[in-house]
Amino acid sequence: MLNNVKYYCLLNYSLEKKVLVLKETIKDIGDRVKELRELSDFTTAEMAKECNVSEKEYITYENGEKDIPASVLYEIAHKFRVDMGLLLTGEETRMHIFNVTRKGEGISVERRKQYKYENLAEKFIHKKGETFIVSVEPKDIDKPDTNTHPGQEFNYVLKGSLKLYIRDNEIILNEGDSIFFDSTYEHAMKALNNKQAKFLAVIM
Repeated sequence: MLNNVKYYCLLNYSLEKKVLVLKETIKDIGDRVKELRELSDFTTAEMAKECNVSEKEYITYENGEKDIPASVLYEIAHKFRVDMGLLLTGEETRMHIFNVTRKGEGISVERRKQYKYENLAEKFIHKKGETFIVSVEPKDIDKPDTNTHPGQEFNYVLKGSLKLYIRDNEIILNEGDSIFFDSTYEHAMKALNNKQAKFLAVIM
C-alpha cells in the first residue's frame, strides 16, 4: 500500500514538473518574440495582421498565456528574418554543414489543439525550409480549424491515415502517401479511424 502511495506521489510530482517546464518554455518563447518585435519597431496590431490572428490573440502569445501554433511561429520568424530555432531555444543557429536530431529529441512546438510539432533542425543556420514530425490525435469533430502560411508544404504520412482539407478539397492520405501543396490556401489535417497519425512536414 505504501509503495503504491509513493508511486502515485512520484508520478504526480513528475507530471507537475513537466507542466511547469512547459509553461516556462511557452513564456520564454513569448518573451523572445516580444523582444524581437520591439527591436524591429513593429506594433502588436501589425504583427497580428501579419499572422492572420486578432491582436488580442497575438498578445496572449507574447505574454506566454497560450502556446504559439507552429504556423504562426513560422510567420513570425519569416517576418523578423530569423531562424525558427532562435525563437524556440533563444540560441543562435550555428550549424551550417549538418544538423543531426536524434529520435524524440526535436524541439516541441504547439502542444495544444489537434497537432504536436517536433522541429527536426532547429540548430541549422539559413535553412531554406522548416522540417517537422507532426502528430495528429483523433478528435470527434467534423472539420478541424484551418490555417495558412507563406510558401509551399510537403507532407509524407509515416503512420496511420489522414484527411487533408485544402480549399474546397478533401483528400485521404494513408501511410506512405505524400502531397505537395500551396500553403497560402487554408488547410488542415484530421486523423482517421480513431487512431493517432504522424507525418513528416517540410515547409518552404
